[in-house]
Amino acid sequence: MNKRRWTSLLLAGLLLLPLASCGKKDPGGASSSQPPQEPSISVIAPVEPEPEPEPVYPYINPLTGEGLHEDISGKRPIAVMFNNLRKALPQIGVAQADVIYEIIAEGGITRMMGLYQDLEGVGDLGSIRSARDYYVSLALGHDAIYIHAGGSPQAYDAFDNWKVTHIDFVNGPYGDMCWRDPERRKSAGLEHSLLTSSERVLEQMPSRFRLDHEEGFTVPWAFAGETARIGQPASKMTVPYSKYKTGYFAYDTDKKQYFISQSLDGSDPIDYVDGQTGEAVGVNNVLVLFTDVGLVKGDAAGRMSVRTTGTGDGLLLRDGVLQEITWQRDKRTDCLRFLDRASGQDTPLAFGPSYINIVGTSAQVTWE
Repeated sequence: MNKRRWTSLLLAGLLLLPLASCGKKDPGGASSSQPPQEPSISVIAPVEPEPEPEPVYPYINPLTGEGLHEDISGKRPIAVMFNNLRKALPQIGVAQADVIYEIIAEGGITRMMGLYQDLEGVGDLGSIRSARDYYVSLALGHDAIYIHAGGSPQAYDAFDNWKVTHIDFVNGPYGDMCWRDPERRKSAGLEHSLLTSSERVLEQMPSRFRLDHEEGFTVPWAFAGETARIGQPASKMTVPYSKYKTGYFAYDTDKKQYFISQSLDGSDPIDYVDGQTGEAVGVNNVLVLFTDVGLVKGDAAGRMSVRTTGTGDGLLLRDGVLQEITWQRDKRTDCLRFLDRASGQDTPLAFGPSYINIVGTSAQVTWE
């Protein structure tokens, strides 16, 4: 074999070596010394969703501090006089009130006045009852249009002397604005059956009535969130008005509201509910204002005199905390102010509706 042939055979052998190595693993190779690798899995941490931003409103309801897209602060509110006798319950439309005032009347009973900054969409209201001069005074301080059915002699004197805008369903030309509910007429009697509605009031509001506040009118109430609270823990409050009526307020920590019940004529406490919705009425602020309460001299019906101007002690219950305050109202055309008793500065209310109990200075209000 010549040299060229040997060279050709050597080259052919060298070319076959890589092909043979592809057919089997090398037991002594580096790859055999490592354990099989598990496939890698990427763990992606869950992404927390971005919290919804708090809505920003350009305006607020001056009676609740709640944000609004529309400016209604220039409107005159509507004040509605509600019956609170046991057989006339439940009241209708109170759950949507921005403020509820409660004060004693003759015989130990109480009446309520619901205040609505905007009556639009509230629905039926009632049962409507008669006016008292101290309610007229409070309505005047809000520059409100006052709805009632009759009234005491003192109330009619107040309407005339103080020039209060009012709608009287008994002695006024407003028969189309109200009606007698037939079921209530059967169960509670004629005097406790009178209803009206937001639709009728707004549609038939007399054109001669001023519907907006005069320039310069403001509600001096301040509002702040929960961080502003100062005082002692208190989740329940009992407000006795008389032997006939005691009010109870209990804080719901989940809803951050106080729900109301009342004992009437010695009964066990009953929930304060709205007859229109069937739901319990909840508020964010409970105020107790102590003042001078007594009988009107010479009044055969035993009507009450209640001081609503000047100053006095008070209590504010909000966010499960009780704070001692002072109330102040210099004249009848002023709205009430609520001041911190120590500093004399305006005490902020919680955002939301308020329930204002006005009681005598000797009322034994308790809390826990």
